[in-house]
Amino acid sequence: MTRTILLNKPHGVLSQFTDARSPSPRPTLSGLVDVPGVYPAGRLDRDSEGLLILTDDGRLQARIADPAHKMAKVYLAQVEGAPKDGDLAPLRQGLMLKDGKTAPAEARLIAAPALWERDPPVRFRKTVPDAWIEITLREGRNRQVRRMCAAIGFPVLRLVRWRVGEWCVEGIAPGTWRDA
Repeated sequence: MTRTILLNKPHGVLSQFTDARSPSPRPTLSGLVDVPGVYPAGRLDRDSEGLLILTDDGRLQARIADPAHKMAKVYLAQVEGAPKDGDLAPLRQGLMLKDGKTAPAEARLIAAPALWERDPPVRFRKTVPDAWIEITLREGRNRQVRRMCAAIGFPVLRLVRWRVGEWCVEGIAPGTWRDA
């Protein structure tokens, strides 16, 4: 029987079960999930948090991780600055990054979501406004949301993957998981 796990990966944890770095390895999934035979379907960088799907089904893993399947991934990005709706147009049209043009994304400004506290907290500066953007991608390049937001002049302060396809992280506390 196939096993699929929905994990709320905390900030600072690697999306893998081991870290070869020495002398002081970084936190990995092995400290959160003690289920043999499951592996991450895709990646979520160490500085990002939110939904990470683990499964023992290779075909499901490929369907989630391979951009050819165009599975929607929804991110909530807290950005530095005060973008207007028009500032998001390049995200919606696709924009040129060092590794080529991105596919068009869905992007909209949203109110600050009711999320868990992050450890460590996002830096706060009274003189610099911030805003939240919901971005839906159907491709998955390395640090893509961060690079796209930086390219339009709004660097990411906090990035949470909220949804992958039909699965959502809502109701799962950071560092915990449940079966899908």
